[in-house]
Amino acid sequence: MIPNLILPSTSFGHVITAMVTPFGVDGRLNIPLAMQLAEYLVTHGSDSLIICGTTGESPTLTLREQHQLFKAVRQAVGNQVNLLVGTGSNATAETIERTKEAAHLGADGALLVVPYYNKPPQDGLEAHFRAIAKEVPSLPLMLYNIPSRTGCSLAPETVGRLMDLTNIVSFKAASSSIEEISQLREACGERLAIYSGDDELTLPLLIVGAIGVVSVASHLAGRQINSMIKYFMAGDNTAALSIHEKLIPLFKGLFIVTNPIPVKAALELSGWFVGGPRLPLLSANKYIRESLSPILVTLRHS
Repeated sequence: MIPNLILPSTSFGHVITAMVTPFGVDGRLNIPLAMQLAEYLVTHGSDSLIICGTTGESPTLTLREQHQLFKAVRQAVGNQVNLLVGTGSNATAETIERTKEAAHLGADGALLVVPYYNKPPQDGLEAHFRAIAKEVPSLPLMLYNIPSRTGCSLAPETVGRLMDLTNIVSFKAASSSIEEISQLREACGERLAIYSGDDELTLPLLIVGAIGVVSVASHLAGRQINSMIKYFMAGDNTAALSIHEKLIPLFKGLFIVTNPIPVKAALELSGWFVGGPRLPLLSANKYIRESLSPILVTLRHS
């Protein structure tokens, strides 16, 4: 039996949903639906929400839209859960301004993706995150490593050097590497709250020291994912593994093509008409929808 893990005091809970951004048929923000979806997620297993992240299509949202979305979701969920905002970009000055604005609006944290496209070396990445943390010292920050999208990876030893900054409190690991978690714990100790950035790897990463997941699948199976993590934390590995195995088809189905194309289709098939993604992403085709339908039927009857 694996001993119970203690959550760092700076964590955002076990299940953080990276929320999709609903659009209407005209392509504009659907604010009322965003509020309804946020309320639903809070009552169905989410401990925190991230808006304007990758799943929320942040590259296609204007700053005005991001502010509108934050204010509406905050109004909908109040202080029931932590509300984080994706403020990262590949320009340090822009990221600082966006993060300052998030703090001003009342966000509980900011998600900072590794700068994309310009591929900075490790000392550049350290300087980038250090500058942001020092400019917005009151806001808890989650670093986000996803080399498949950014073109470079934030090394654990670089994160370790950032641990003198008390507002860097958590890390979203989306490199598909189990070894990364062990290296982060060695470099950073237990103060850093590490989250899986891949639903399918949540249970394996819990075993090596992660405390939860920044999830896409929690739009559809939030309660089950939350239960899986709590079973694991309580030492009931059999129950946790059973839930993990039942959810594997959903985890895989939601990433058969670029996120958030499949999750938006899955939500529509489940009665949430959140609209398709904005260009350059396209709505799910017939094949994707036909692949998701039986998975969702099984999920509803499980």
